[in-house]
Amino acid sequence: MALRSPFEIGGFHIPPGTRRTVDMPVSVLSDHTPVTMSAHVIHGAEEGPALFVSAAIHGDEVIGVEIARRLLRSRQFSRLKGTLIVVPIVNTFGFLNHSRYLPDRRDLNRSFPGSEGGSLASRLAHLFMTEVVARCDLGIDLHSAAIHRTNMPQIRVSPKAKETLEYADAFGAPVVIRSSLRDGSLRKEAQKAGVDILLYEAGEGLRFDEQSARVGVAGILRVMHALGMIPDDGVPLAEAVPVKASDSSWERAPAGGLLRAYKTTGEMVEEGDVLGIVADPFGEEEVELTASQPGLIIGRANMPIVNEGDALFHIAKVSAPEEAETRIESLNAQLDGAAMFDEDEII
Repeated sequence: MALRSPFEIGGFHIPPGTRRTVDMPVSVLSDHTPVTMSAHVIHGAEEGPALFVSAAIHGDEVIGVEIARRLLRSRQFSRLKGTLIVVPIVNTFGFLNHSRYLPDRRDLNRSFPGSEGGSLASRLAHLFMTEVVARCDLGIDLHSAAIHRTNMPQIRVSPKAKETLEYADAFGAPVVIRSSLRDGSLRKEAQKAGVDILLYEAGEGLRFDEQSARVGVAGILRVMHALGMIPDDGVPLAEAVPVKASDSSWERAPAGGLLRAYKTTGEMVEEGDVLGIVADPFGEEEVELTASQPGLIIGRANMPIVNEGDALFHIAKVSAPEEAETRIESLNAQLDGAAMFDEDEII
């Protein structure tokens, strides 16, 4: 069997059967501190696909960083076929400042594909596209809700990416949503370059959530197994089919005041169900917030202080609504006792 060629990234060469963290220069801060984008590359001894896993494109979405950390401690990679690139922190600037954005207030996920001589956001996007995305066959991008909001674990895929839907099912998140692509987003520009992306959304900005972390780690390993990159030893394959959703909308506060929520993520609701009550601080007026459509709550606001028009409950229209809660419970319960999450194994 012929030996594979080294994997090249950022001017570094990683021999087959080895792993290495590489630091790719991004910029220099005003105090002369250099900033890099660091990637951990595991280059398998045998041929196979190239997969990237990225997190913290929005610097305050830290659950993805924890998922990446746990993933890299997995024992599944000794027989890796292909190449895995893990970038735990894409937006170093935002991560250090606990901010979604870059110092110039630009959203990195609206700055792709970027350019070598553009703004800071554009340069960072260009570096990630050319050094990471362009070298891979598939990507998994890890996100969470913004601060003061939470998302139930879910995968978002392009409606046109039929093959990627199979990997979305293999991931085993409770919900798979076919969502449109936004201009300047990593998903849209990567797809133009021939690289489809699974976008994982779970948890809350600046917070860790154990279930979100477990679903994320297990999901990535499941996709790697589906790609033929790793054996299924110790990888709990999804026992249920994720709930499919094709459309979603937010229910907004009918008035300003204090929210008492009656529903939470993962619950099915019918049109007209009371989601919560918004009351003024004196208790003189109370307004019910009701669901305008049936569906599954996939996200919600955590802040009880609301203004009129604030987005409070994110409801998705799902297929097989009568089975949705059962499937979600099955997928979540499956990971509770999984051996791969024993402390000695991965955490």
